[in-house]
Amino acid sequence: MFEAMNLSANKNDKKIEGDAEKVKCLIIGSGPAGYTAAIYAARANLYPVLYEGLQPGGQLTTTTEVENFPGYPEGITGPEMMEDLKKQASRFGTDARWGIATDADLSVRPFKVTIDHSKLIEAETLIIATGATAKYLGLEDEKKYAGGGVSACATCDGFFYRGKDVAVVGGGDTAAEEALYLAGLCNKVYLIVRRDVLRASKVMQERVLNTPNIEVLWKHQAKGLFGQGVVEGAELFKNKGEENEEIVKIKIDGFFLAIGHKPNSEIFKDYLNLDEVGYILTTPGTSKTNVPGVFACGDVQDPHYRQAVTAAGSGCMAAIDAERFLSENG
Repeated sequence: MFEAMNLSANKNDKKIEGDAEKVKCLIIGSGPAGYTAAIYAARANLYPVLYEGLQPGGQLTTTTEVENFPGYPEGITGPEMMEDLKKQASRFGTDARWGIATDADLSVRPFKVTIDHSKLIEAETLIIATGATAKYLGLEDEKKYAGGGVSACATCDGFFYRGKDVAVVGGGDTAAEEALYLAGLCNKVYLIVRRDVLRASKVMQERVLNTPNIEVLWKHQAKGLFGQGVVEGAELFKNKGEENEEIVKIKIDGFFLAIGHKPNSEIFKDYLNLDEVGYILTTPGTSKTNVPGVFACGDVQDPHYRQAVTAAGSGCMAAIDAERFLSENG
């Protein structure tokens, strides 16, 4: 009965005037943050409309086993977990749709968001959960072995490589952190560094260089991966671009990319405060942006943790902040 009432109210609450559809709460993005925001917003009778974006379910849909999200004692695949979250959001009346936000005008409320270059939505509140995209090298093998040894998150997937040999690509603080984390789990960690120096902070450099099972491969670049169905090794250029360039092979079971993430915040940059990389800045302890009524959650505003559980928590915060904003502002 509760679900049916919500769905009926949802239909009556939204009005189409001209080319614009009016909604109380628009959620852009569908990972753990977006779906959790939808669950809370729907239960608060905000009748949220959620657009799933380019990758429905977010980055977790490219992950095989998820073992560190509370409530799944036997683990679950990323796609299955995202489908569970979507069903839960839909149960309470969330209107989840296919579509990509292609433009936004946050200069005045209601906020105007264009979907797929054609459909205009006017929203009293906006929750941005567009996530961040991991940077890859562009090797064809990265796609070939996705879910079979290639990962962009050591904290997420390192557990599966306990006692094995792995490689981390990168030379900054993120790469150093990933290598150190994996060193506590794996037999050996190769840190593949394009230059002859690390860009990481001094303290991180010292930790890496003083960890016995981390071997830094200076002036190396990945050429490709090999293996039967899963990663079994990598081919590397050594001294690429120099006269004594050579190809070396290393035997590994996991290949971790740690060359950064790009937050999906481009269409909001003219209105929201971003950091130097593009992450949306929020008021500490909240999901509030510099534009009242606009909230950000998940990886698009989190350059530090980037975990499903922290994304879900911030999605809860965003929905509660949106509900309180509407209560206070009518």
